[in-house]
Formats: sequence, structure tokens, C-alpha cells
Amino acid sequence: MATSKKGVLLMNLGSPDSTEVKDVKKYLDQFLMDERVIDKPWLTRVLLVKGIIVPFRAPKSAEAYKTIWTTEGSPLVVLTKELKQALQNEIEEPVEIGMRYGNPSPEAGFEALLSRQPDLEEVIAIPLYPHYAMSSFETAVEYTKEIHKKKNYSFKLTFIKPFYNETNYIHALAENMKPFVSKQFDHLLFSYHGVPGRHIRKSDITGSHCLLSDNCCEVNSSAHKYCYRHQVITTTKLVTEQLNIPKSKFSISFQSRLGKGWLTPFTDIRLKEMPAEGIKNLLVVCPAFVSDCLETLEEIAERGKEIFMEAGGETYEMIPCLNTNPLWVNTLAGYVQTVKNGKSDMVLS
Repeated sequence: MATSKKGVLLMNLGSPDSTEVKDVKKYLDQFLMDERVIDKPWLTRVLLVKGIIVPFRAPKSAEAYKTIWTTEGSPLVVLTKELKQALQNEIEEPVEIGMRYGNPSPEAGFEALLSRQPDLEEVIAIPLYPHYAMSSFETAVEYTKEIHKKKNYSFKLTFIKPFYNETNYIHALAENMKPFVSKQFDHLLFSYHGVPGRHIRKSDITGSHCLLSDNCCEVNSSAHKYCYRHQVITTTKLVTEQLNIPKSKFSISFQSRLGKGWLTPFTDIRLKEMPAEGIKNLLVVCPAFVSDCLETLEEIAERGKEIFMEAGGETYEMIPCLNTNPLWVNTLAGYVQTVKNGKSDMVLS
């Protein structure tokens, strides 16, 4: 048993339990009924999610999951388990997993930590989302807090904050990309998960900054602490500077939109347009995700490639997520050590 009385909870999005339509429906229902994902009144959300979106989307999503499912299960869950083990090899504190949707739940993660460390005093929770968004980081944190309070756990709960601009994360991301960008390519597309513009405005603590001008993300503001758009732009800037990629050779787009008013440009549209602009050899990276999942393996690596090649592209390659990259594992271990040392640099305030 570890001498430390701390434990670590790796927090990720989650996946359906299987590719069966019933399991995908259950997962989508939990995911889309989250008020921080579809921020509509409860009754509107019920009618929209249960009456329209889930019945229509579940069979299609089930087919999409089947194209990436492994013998061990969902890639996201499998890779998160592998990350858990890799991190466990580096630190003495017990490490467990808690998914926002599906299994294992945060409660299951807490119970697993307690079974390994009965006198647990603090859980260092690491949301595996580099950037702050209502529908990812915020909902994971608030949901986990609710469980912690409801179950009346005696241990302290400490969250690692978004690490979109943290030096070691940027270095790990850049090194993970280096073997791909060292080859010949015409353009590098940073495809981030999309969010509705209204989420950006709701997260604006100033109430008078976000999306009110074309260059709002470049103008210094306290709103940036919670601004997803500013943070993905910052990640892109820092990693391309480290890799010495000129501005003319990269751009940002947003994928996985659901409805109108989402951040633009859209990834699928850009993939269709690029070959006509002379971009024939394309690299795509998805830094909003640290573990490969449906949105990277199926939406980008499969469907994205099909769109680009049919539009006249010649070569197309998706750069894998960080997954279990040793530098990434060391970065996470460093975040744990920061908390152990009593420093607040990486702690959510």
C-alpha cells in the first residue's frame, strides 16, 4: 500500500458499454440530457433528446462505433485504462478512472481508490480536457463534485485546471507531432471539438468580451480563463511556435457540430474546400482530445479522409492523440507532484 494518503482520478468523457443500439441509446441519453451539453430547459431537452436526436442518432452512432471498436472494447476506454497503468508505473499514489458518462463512473473510481487506500485523505482529480468548456471540463468537474458531496466522502477533492498553455503539455504535444510534421506536407489542420457560440458567451465572466469582436481572443481579458476559443488558439500558437511551423502552413477548424451557431470554420467543410486551394497533402491533429476516440478515429481518420480525398486530395494523415506517450505520462505525474508539493500552479481555483 502506498505511503501517501492521496489518490488520483483520471477523468474522461466515456463511451457506450457496447456497440449495441440499446447501449448507444443509453449513453447518448445520459450525454445529451446533460444541461451543460444541451443548455435548454428540461422539458425542451427531453422532447429534443428523447423524442428526436437519440432515436435518430443512436443507430448511426452504433454503426460508427463498430468501425473503431476493438476486441478489448471502446478505444477511449481502453486507452484511458492504458494511461492509468502507465501513470501508475510512475507514481506511488493509487490511480483510478472516472468517466463523465458511462462506465466506470466517478463514484466507481472513488470506491476503487478507497478499496486500495482506506485512509484516503485527498483525491487529485485530473480532467483529461486541455481546454475549458461547459460541455467537457466544466460538466466533468461539477458532476464529480456532486457525487463527492452526495456520498459524503471524507477525503478532500482537488482538481487539476485546464492545461492548454502549460509548458510540459505543449512540449509533449509538440514531440508527439514532430515525426509527422518532419515529413513533407502542404498544410496542418488543427481540428478542435466544436461548441456553440452561446456556450462561449455564457462562460464569459465579464459579460462583455467573448465573440463581440473578430480579435477578442487576442485582446487580454479575464474572460480567457473560461474561454474555449481563446484556449484552443493559444494551444495552436504555442505548439506551432515550438515546431517552427509558419503561419501560412496551419489553420484551425471545429468538428462534431450539432445544430446552428457553432464555432466556425467547420472541419468537414474545410476538408472539402482545401484541395481546390492547392492543399493536396494534409496533416490533421485533434488536440482537444488526449485519447483517440470516435471523434478522431471515425470522424477524422475515416470520414475526414474520405471527404478530403474525394475532393481531390492526394495524401491525408491524422496525427494520433497523446494516448500513452511517455512525455504525456510524465506530464501527468508532474501535475500530481505539484499538488503533493503544496503548490497551486496547476490546481483549479
